[in-house]
Amino acid sequence: MTDTTSSHDVTLWLVDDIPARMFYGGRRWTVSDTPTRLRDSVWSLDVADDRRRGLYGWRFQGTDPEGCSFVFDVYCGEGGWHVHRAYA
Repeated sequence: MTDTTSSHDVTLWLVDDIPARMFYGGRRWTVSDTPTRLRDSVWSLDVADDRRRGLYGWRFQGTDPEGCSFVFDVYCGEGGWHVHRAYA
């Protein structure tokens, strides 16, 4: 599995508060598995505050129209959704 990291704009569409589609890296992605909630993550901006904060983001497989699939870790931060990691 290859970990890719780069900075791109992200738009995430949710259906019933669960990721369904995403635009990232100039491509459209359809969520092609059951997303996993990421909780109590090291992504917390305030590490001095050890209270449980609940949902931090999602991990899901996204597949583009050509059939290429990646696993994405996304989180909601300042300015909206961000891809933390993408795995090929």
